[in-house]
Amino acid sequence: MNSTYTMIIVVVLVLAVVGAILAPIFMNRNRTGKLQKKFGTEYDHTLKTLGNEKKAQVELEQRQNHVDSLDIHPLSMNDHDRYLATWTGVQAKFVDQPGQAIVEADHLIMEVMQLRAYPVSDFEQRAADVSVSYPALVGNYRAARVIAIKNQEHKANTEELRQAMIYYRSLFNELLEPETQAVMA
Repeated sequence: MNSTYTMIIVVVLVLAVVGAILAPIFMNRNRTGKLQKKFGTEYDHTLKTLGNEKKAQVELEQRQNHVDSLDIHPLSMNDHDRYLATWTGVQAKFVDQPGQAIVEADHLIMEVMQLRAYPVSDFEQRAADVSVSYPALVGNYRAARVIAIKNQEHKANTEELRQAMIYYRSLFNELLEPETQAVMA
């Protein structure tokens, strides 16, 4: 009988040790899977930028916590309508003044973000914040910003400016989501 109890105790101890070893591995896989699902290609971008999976995961979790701490809110219907009309004017300007339209589109994105209570003083922080709510669009936002900088240096061609306008429009449409739609989502 003693050898049976000893054997049971040994098996339980072995299982406990194996569990202690495997639990963090499975928890990390679960964490990775959740972050990859939430952030999509932004997970890969952050991993590439930071060069380390653990650092990338911490960064993405910190972004989420930062955005959660903000009082981000949708636009009122009046603001929605006003900014939609302004955006229509910016798009119309693109035909004759594509460079100026890009400057105005970039400014309009920041203005809407600020009205919604995003911090806007630093582009990298804006992009990080956008990545939490709009992970599929943040890559385009970064690309539009690169083109906008080329535009300031008078080095962007019309096709690049057109692409920037498309990128800005996709983010603008998401940011402009009116209060009634945001509440339903």
